Amino acid sequence: MIPAIFGLSGLTLTEDERAFFRDSQPAGYILFGRNIANRDQLRRLTDDLRSLDGRDPLPILIDQEGGRVARMKAPEWPDFPSGAAFDALYERAPASAIEAARLNAMALAVMLAEVGITVDCLPLLDVRQPGASDVIGDRALGSEPMRVAALGRAILGGLQAGGVLGVVKHIPGHGRARFDSHEALSVVTASDLDLQTDLAPFAALRDAAMAMTCHVVFDAWDADRPATLSPFVIDHVIRQRIGFHGLLMTDDLDMKALSGGVPQRAAAAIAAGCDIALNCWAKMDDMVGIAQALDPMGPASLARLEGAMDRIAGAHDPRAFDLLVDQRDALLAVA
Repeated sequence: MIPAIFGLSGLTLTEDERAFFRDSQPAGYILFGRNIANRDQLRRLTDDLRSLDGRDPLPILIDQEGGRVARMKAPEWPDFPSGAAFDALYERAPASAIEAARLNAMALAVMLAEVGITVDCLPLLDVRQPGASDVIGDRALGSEPMRVAALGRAILGGLQAGGVLGVVKHIPGHGRARFDSHEALSVVTASDLDLQTDLAPFAALRDAAMAMTCHVVFDAWDADRPATLSPFVIDHVIRQRIGFHGLLMTDDLDMKALSGGVPQRAAAAIAAGCDIALNCWAKMDDMVGIAQALDPMGPASLARLEGAMDRIAGAHDPRAFDLLVDQRDALLAVA
């Protein structure tokens, strides 16, 4: 198995993809809007991936946050609120906001599990900061670290109760970035002391099963390399100071914040200490290059992956989707 998660090009696997995935055995897959038409098609696609791979549960990821980041869209699936909705409710009723976030995540998990998706790239633990790029914006759970942590923990628990694993992101924090990492590299000049605000939610949820890095340079820690490619940030900041010892994946390696060829980026991320390289865009040349550039997953990374997926083995809450949504909406109405 290679330490990579790959995207797919369309609604079904092409013959080239099928042959490549069978030979390369990636750690998992990630889905986007181009892969999604309706429930039946999506379930067939995820079943096909499981049949091809042979693992159960297989890591099949999606970014289904709610708000402006949603790959499964109306009218086939309902809209979900963004993180800002739970932040707003927390202002008036913290306990209600935490329960609403948990119910919302459970409903998301029920919706995803129905179509065979096992991992949702949620929650964001990025602490919202003034003057930063709006790429995080209303996706954030707030600007107060312990509020972000409390809501984030509720989301992780709700997802897991519904049979889906969560991914905390974007460690060690994207909240100060001046640019969207899809388009440009941000250099954060905040001091080590100030950055404790950004680290705090991740430290509070250090027991999460999976985390995703950010493509941001932090001058205080490594002025030359973004976090994804920095051995110092991954070892000293993420593993030691934050204390996160779960599965660490990169953010998408095709973003313009990074330079060099995508396979070289993947190799540098793994060499820096990431467990898995994430490559979303199903460009066959890039995927083949990544497979050639990476050694098989080492035992420590394999153990983290297996331990993460074990958390959702048999997880299921009996409550129906509509009931979860109704209970969530009754709480959000307070705000």
